[in-house]
Amino acid sequence: MPTYPAPGKIIPRAFPGITPDEVGELISRSQVRNYLAETVLCQEDAIENTFYMILEGKCEVTKFINKNEVRLLKIMEAGDFFGEMGLIHNAPRAATVKCITDVVVLELDKTSFDEVLQRSTSVSMAMVREISNRLRENDEMAVEDLRLRARELAQAYQKLAQQEVTRREFLTNIAHELRTPLMAASGYLQILQGGMLERPQLQEAIDTVARNVTQIVTLVNDILFLQELELVLPEFQSVDMGEVASHVLERYKSAAAGRGVRLSLAEGRGIPPVAGDSKYLERALISLVDNAIKFSPRGGEVEIRLSLEDGMVLVVVEDHGIGISPNTMPRIFDRFYHLEKDEEGDDLFGGIGLGLSITRQVIQQHNGRLDVTSNPGQGSKFSLYLPEWQPE
Repeated sequence: MPTYPAPGKIIPRAFPGITPDEVGELISRSQVRNYLAETVLCQEDAIENTFYMILEGKCEVTKFINKNEVRLLKIMEAGDFFGEMGLIHNAPRAATVKCITDVVVLELDKTSFDEVLQRSTSVSMAMVREISNRLRENDEMAVEDLRLRARELAQAYQKLAQQEVTRREFLTNIAHELRTPLMAASGYLQILQGGMLERPQLQEAIDTVARNVTQIVTLVNDILFLQELELVLPEFQSVDMGEVASHVLERYKSAAAGRGVRLSLAEGRGIPPVAGDSKYLERALISLVDNAIKFSPRGGEVEIRLSLEDGMVLVVVEDHGIGISPNTMPRIFDRFYHLEKDEEGDDLFGGIGLGLSITRQVIQQHNGRLDVTSNPGQGSKFSLYLPEWQPE
């Protein structure tokens, strides 16, 4: 015979103040029942009229919060009870009770309880106390729910405020980055239109206009590319990253030579294709190579290396230039953040600060990973990890 907690000790805890005879009568009117694990004994919002005392097993009590989140309130074991409010009035259950294990319970229905209640003053007083306690608990639960919602609203407001600040900064940066080359190009065009320049000043003015117009076009193209990344999800295909790297190498070989930098590509054997969009991946690699060349000293070297690591295709772009300071590292992927001078304040670096932001977004979109390690004065290494192509 299994040993259960004595119902005579459970009932007085549920209804404090009733006499031993009334406890015995309630037990005599109750029934022992067995339920399998996963059985729902009480359903939130349902109108039910049974009181349960757990004799063996475990149950969980859960409640819906904000209509979509299920919160675990507590775990009940042998000796615990629930459902007493269902004996008092036809109100919906405040929570759901489900068996975690097979459970043995002692059940008392409302009809049997009412027969005892009509003859007993002490049971009636116990019910009044229970109703008062339960109302207080419900008030506390409602207050906690309101606090939770207030926190969620505060977090949502903070997120909207941050987005508004980001939007304003974005527009301010665009306006600044466009205004400078536009003013320069416009000024020289007015001089050219006035016919006030002679050779060789004429060619210098034309070169300045062309350089500033190119900067404007680059900025607009980068912004449109970012917009395309956010709005259009490409259809991934099999992409040969060795071929992508070769295209980037050919495109930047002359620019690197012009700055006195050697650009090289080392491709390991048996590199499998990756899953992605070749245009987007080439654009991501371009940003890394362009930065590496820009921040390399004359006579320096930029290496592109391909290998296979832990089932991922690894593309490394490494330079031996000025490196990235620890203070700067957290901001390098921010839009429009760019370094204008080195630590000594000597060299002026061009750029508008969208390249690394584009690279990060492309790699995230390709379910990959972008790592960076750098030491000031020694160079930087950017590592792209991309999943292999898995044909259907």
